[in-house]
Amino acid sequence: MQITLSTAPASESWGKNAILSFNQDQAVIHLKDDEKSNLVLVQKAARKLRGQGIKDVELVGDAWELENCWAFYQGFYSAKQDYSIEFPHLDDEPQDELLVRIECGDFVREIINEPAQTLTPVKLAERAAEFISKQAENYADKSAVSFQIISGEALKEQGYHGIFTVGRGSINPPAMLQLDFNPTNDPNSPVLACLVGKGITFDSGGYSIKPSDGMSTMRTDMGGAALLTGALGFAIAHGLNQRVKLYLCCAENLVSGNAFKLGDIITYKNGVTAEILNTDAEGRLVLADGLIEADSQNPQFIVDCATLTGAAKVAVGNDYHSVLSMDDALVNSLFQAAKEENEPFWRLPFEDFHRSQITSSFADIANTGTAPVVAGASTATAFLSYFVKNYQQRWLHIDCSATYRKSGSDLWAVGATGIGVKTLANLLVTKAS
Repeated sequence: MQITLSTAPASESWGKNAILSFNQDQAVIHLKDDEKSNLVLVQKAARKLRGQGIKDVELVGDAWELENCWAFYQGFYSAKQDYSIEFPHLDDEPQDELLVRIECGDFVREIINEPAQTLTPVKLAERAAEFISKQAENYADKSAVSFQIISGEALKEQGYHGIFTVGRGSINPPAMLQLDFNPTNDPNSPVLACLVGKGITFDSGGYSIKPSDGMSTMRTDMGGAALLTGALGFAIAHGLNQRVKLYLCCAENLVSGNAFKLGDIITYKNGVTAEILNTDAEGRLVLADGLIEADSQNPQFIVDCATLTGAAKVAVGNDYHSVLSMDDALVNSLFQAAKEENEPFWRLPFEDFHRSQITSSFADIANTGTAPVVAGASTATAFLSYFVKNYQQRWLHIDCSATYRKSGSDLWAVGATGIGVKTLANLLVTKAS
């Protein structure tokens, strides 16, 4: 089916304010006057076409430009990838940009949608390293990437006790990817940013076990790791010229005779001890190792991403990524990038008093809030703050609630969205310039 764009309204026979009309083998998307709302309209139209069982389309006419091509692709995409889109010929620069968006966005969506039976912690680390190496080879220099994957008992031996503890209950060993993208090829070059991603490839909740309905989508609990990997790859394609380090904290949170238990205490590399009051609050336990390592690199700033709390999703739904930080300037930079990329982020509160709401009688902190009434996303951030020395500056925590949709909407199919890749890449490239 051919798809065209028109600024003329649809005939009322198609319904009041219809966004779609049809003429034999051609569909017409009827645009409005506002450019931003038109992108939403195009994405909605693509979803409607998919809902009608249409799988093979050609975008025709001179009105198709980069942004509405991308909007259509976002709406037409589905996890089964049982579709075909023939895009119009764009000028070289927007054509290249569209292909890079699809390349990086598809990496994020496909790896989040992949079943945990094939995407183990080590495999996630390997796939991420392979993707970044390929991006460097295509857009920079393959020699700019070096990495190591630490897994199994080696994590314990090297002091990464959070990742090891969470992952030790699974037959698939936990792993940590430590990747260095250094386009300067100077080993002493300063680090612009450290990116720390939660890579829980399946989360049963451990002994604080989730109900079946809550567990059904927990192969997606590595969405933070996927998002940061895609963003770094996208930034490399856009000429990132400063050093960035990526840390992915990967594990399966399962129940076994070797799994961690309530009341256990983890002692981290920086000396902080954490009591386990809920094994389903495991994401912060693995991120702590990554944040300690990131902080030791003295970067200009740190960003961590995680599908961390149900509380954030209750606050903003599937429609926004939540941002928590005390650094107003860094938050403003992120929000400016998000505005430029037309992606949704929303700030949630994080204050010093939240750090006093995770007390423990047996350790320095507990891994859940202990006050009578707590803000779950804020106290999770408070836990993480104990692993960043200067947590009040140059650190952003993103609780990425918009990573995955369990049910479809008028804009998105069921599954991963890829929201945030362009924003985080924009932030990296802008800070590097």
